[in-house]
Amino acid sequence: MNIGDVLKPGGRGVIGTASKAGVVNMAVYAVPQVVDDETVAWGMTDGRTWNNVRENPNASYTYFAPGEGFRGARLTLTLARTEDSGVMLAKIRERAGASSPGNPEAVKHVAYFKVTETRPLV
Repeated sequence: MNIGDVLKPGGRGVIGTASKAGVVNMAVYAVPQVVDDETVAWGMTDGRTWNNVRENPNASYTYFAPGEGFRGARLTLTLARTEDSGVMLAKIRERAGASSPGNPEAVKHVAYFKVTETRPLV
């Protein structure tokens, strides 16, 4: 399954992370930036999701495609690296400013994940 073909603009999803102690957190997230065939990136604020991925690199993302029905995918992820500045952070802030009512400057970090498994939504 090609990541770029699966993750369409306009969709959204839920990212699941867990702390080192195993405390789970779920958060609504937009479609990530597709970096290449096996890497995606999200902008993150200083919240639970960010704290969890720094403690535990494993995460999952359930993506719901726009429109009716149950179209989308489930991604199994492993944190590859993070950045606190740069071109990708600027791109994500710009996209956030155009599509959400929040302050795009609250996005402080970029988390890059290797997609280790892709499965259909249902």
